[in-house]
Amino acid sequence: MDAVLGRQLSKEQLQSFKNNGFLCLPEFISDDDCEIMRDRAAKLVQEYEVPKDCAVFSTGRDSQTRDEYFVNSARKVSFFFDEHAFDENGELCRSKELSINKIGHALHDFDPLFRRFSYQEKIKSLLEDLGFSSPQIIQSMFVFKQAGIGGEVPPHQDSTFIYTDPDTTIGLWFALEDATVDNACLWALPGGHKQPLAMRFCRHENGTLDWNVFDKTHWDKDDMIPLAVPKGSLVILHGHLPHMSYPNRSTSSRNAYTLHCIDRSSQYPKDNWLQDTRERPFQLFDLTL
Repeated sequence: MDAVLGRQLSKEQLQSFKNNGFLCLPEFISDDDCEIMRDRAAKLVQEYEVPKDCAVFSTGRDSQTRDEYFVNSARKVSFFFDEHAFDENGELCRSKELSINKIGHALHDFDPLFRRFSYQEKIKSLLEDLGFSSPQIIQSMFVFKQAGIGGEVPPHQDSTFIYTDPDTTIGLWFALEDATVDNACLWALPGGHKQPLAMRFCRHENGTLDWNVFDKTHWDKDDMIPLAVPKGSLVILHGHLPHMSYPNRSTSSRNAYTLHCIDRSSQYPKDNWLQDTRERPFQLFDLTL
């Protein structure tokens, strides 16, 4: 890798990202880092006390309760279950450790281990290579993609959920296990980031959530390619890049840690679903860890 001026990315890599809207960087983090984060996530799940009505957070049986839980997770460490983890009575079919879909959406600020990882100089330098003048992490997720029940994530653009004006959203997807076609790696549409934003997921003043559709473009899954990467890889995703993942019906999980970042020099609209609070404001990279 070109290390001129302390850069994380070479000119060739930056050009590839500009052309394709994604960039895969193998061996970006160590196996030890992967295992430390996986162990920490497992510990968080172990300590999590499952509420009696947990099914409503994942299955849509009570959309108002589900939406409130989702919105309130913006600046917290919250747990979300896979929809297929429940039986017809809303009871878990398997242990909670094998039923959690993800932990979100503020591990990067409110868990000490994930905070140290997320705000490391290497990540800040990478974002600066991508043109950020004032990098800021808005959202983080630990995605389990559980073996056998990990659900499909349909084609989407990250800027639909984290939008700025001008649009600066970047997704950083860290593979904590090997991500293969068999265990539901990411799929992406090469060059698809050059298309306009199709929709936005917004929160209204009354607290309700809604979709603001600009373009009814249908992304053909057949045009997407698999982004199969080994453990320790980083996949960089442009905010407009259509990408997805299929259900995981294999016997292997596909753990990943994701950061969604913006340039603070851009405007962050008040109708984005994810907002900070006076008590828990968004943080900057120059904070003391």
